[in-house]
Amino acid sequence: MRTDKEYEKKDRKSEGGDDEKRGRGFARRRVCRFCADKNSKVDFKDQATLKYFVTERGKIIPRRISGNCALHQRAVARAIKRARVVSLIPFLVLQG
Repeated sequence: MRTDKEYEKKDRKSEGGDDEKRGRGFARRRVCRFCADKNSKVDFKDQATLKYFVTERGKIIPRRISGNCALHQRAVARAIKRARVVSLIPFLVLQG
C-alpha cells in the first residue's frame, strides 16, 4: 500500500517539476528585423541581407525559424526567388 508521500511525488512529476528532463524549455520570441528597423527594406539586389534567410543548401528558411512576420517573410521569399532568376543567388548548391 502506498503512503501519502509516494502519491505526492507522483503528482509533482505529472505537474512538470522536472523541466531539464522534458525538453528545451521556453525560448524568447524572435522579432522581425524589418519591423524592428524601419529603415531596412527587402531588396532582391541586397545579397548580404538575403543570405541570412537561405540555408547553405539553398533552401529558404521558414518564418518560425527566421522570426520574420508574415508580410516580410513573403517579401523575403519573393526577393530570393527574383535574385535566383537574375543569378545573384544560386538555386541550389551541389555537394562535392
